[in-house]
Amino acid sequence: MITLLYVTHPNEEHALKVSRVLVEEKLVACTNVFPIQSMYPWEGKIQSESEYVSILKTFPGLKDKVVDRMIQLHEYEVPCILSFAVEVNAEYKDWLLSCLK
Repeated sequence: MITLLYVTHPNEEHALKVSRVLVEEKLVACTNVFPIQSMYPWEGKIQSESEYVSILKTFPGLKDKVVDRMIQLHEYEVPCILSFAVEVNAEYKDWLLSCLK
């Protein structure tokens, strides 16, 4: 099993900047960044915004450190950070392990 984290960002630059820090710090092995359209209530109004999402790959033992670091780095007052435990093929798991602390 590995942990995937799904995180929304205000723009591509922010998503890439945060992703780079987490990869450099060996808290995540890989990230994928892509554009999304989000709709949500905020301060009494329905918001419809273009955002970017990053999907980050790490091990369960590093999840809390990744979340803590993401909160430190994130621009949002209330960042969306979702985590999922997922199965993965052995070769990819071995590669992930070689990339992390």
